[in-house]
Amino acid sequence: MYGAGLTRQSRQDEDKRLRLGHQFGRVRAASEGLAEGLSPEDQVIQSMTDASPTKWHLAHTTWFFETFILGPLGDGYAVFHPRYSYLFNSYYEAVGDRHARPRRGMLTRPSVDEVMAYRAHVDRAMAAFIADCSAAAWQKAAPLLELGLHHEMQHQELLLTDLLHALAQNPLCPAYRPHRPAEAVGPVDLTWASFDGGAYEIGHDGPGFAFDHETPRHRTLVQPFKLGSRLVTNGEWQAFMTDGGYRTPTLWLSDGWATAAEENWSAPLYWQMEDDGWHSMTLAGLQPVNDDAPVVHVSHYEADAYARWAGQRLPTEAEWEVAAARMPLTGNYVESGMLRALPAGGGDGSLQQMFGDAWEWTQSPYISYPGFRPAAGAVGEYNGKFMANQIVLRGGSCVTPEAQMRTSYRNFFYPHQRWQFSGVRLAADV
Repeated sequence: MYGAGLTRQSRQDEDKRLRLGHQFGRVRAASEGLAEGLSPEDQVIQSMTDASPTKWHLAHTTWFFETFILGPLGDGYAVFHPRYSYLFNSYYEAVGDRHARPRRGMLTRPSVDEVMAYRAHVDRAMAAFIADCSAAAWQKAAPLLELGLHHEMQHQELLLTDLLHALAQNPLCPAYRPHRPAEAVGPVDLTWASFDGGAYEIGHDGPGFAFDHETPRHRTLVQPFKLGSRLVTNGEWQAFMTDGGYRTPTLWLSDGWATAAEENWSAPLYWQMEDDGWHSMTLAGLQPVNDDAPVVHVSHYEADAYARWAGQRLPTEAEWEVAAARMPLTGNYVESGMLRALPAGGGDGSLQQMFGDAWEWTQSPYISYPGFRPAAGAVGEYNGKFMANQIVLRGGSCVTPEAQMRTSYRNFFYPHQRWQFSGVRLAADV
């Protein structure tokens, strides 16, 4: 079953090779499943600089395995195309030059079929490599393989958020896929969960994968605080809008007020008023806004303004992690097939929607943890070089793969960005 080199490995390494081999197949198939049913035209469009075409996501995630594993470690591996390294590098300066990000949508060639052939070529080579590479090669490849799988899961989420933005530019408001029906849930009162102050440990520690910026685990001081039991709803957001929230400068950070004015914001991204009320563009096409569902596609600037309007604030990422540490990782992820944020259930005062549904803006800047050191080489560019002018979000969303989520997971975006499934949970001092 294994090559001669692997027979000398420990059983623990053999188990890891098996596990990652199976996971590689599942993750790669999941990406292709998300693209199933899309036309070539759907897959080539780039609707803004922040987004990338579906075809590019499928190729870039393949480039990762070819560039970081098969090229340097695969004995005799032949690259699929010598120019693909230039076309599908994203931001790795150490790897070399690359096609300009704003022009990814100009790549009508290679075709979708050629990209899928590229994926198949790399998948065959990776399967053979995982099964038969030497013990020494596997020791180097295993952490890169695990990183590549989580990298691809991140791009699965980006594929859907980028596709939604592209479809939203079409006046026909086309659907990607129908939503799975959800059980009707009425309004859930907002209550508060209180937490004692003190020195808490946050960050990843122990077995299992984590990105480098989730480490090292460290102690941080948290003052007593309370956290809203659920996410802010569309209905509550409409009250903010009706009360002049988008027209009241004292609610806004200065940069946020300038951005809202320049972009003419008056509602969350994708909202539009129809004869029968507010509707929103979703992956199922244009749909009536559900007042009881969490608001999504709002920027950090909007989230912060709403919190001020509500007389509260956004949580810090340390507060969020302290609260989430006692919660199971269950939630509405991409595997549910809902592809939308769903109303909270229960209403018993416990914390709800901590994972899945909507990424939750915090007030924390995206910076390194004490003692953080980026990895050596090109993979060290993965996170560390982005630690400026961005804000941390926590908790995952309805298009996040479940296998990606853990309590320490840190997402980050610029404060003006709204095309992700980003929402709001309130916090307050005690």
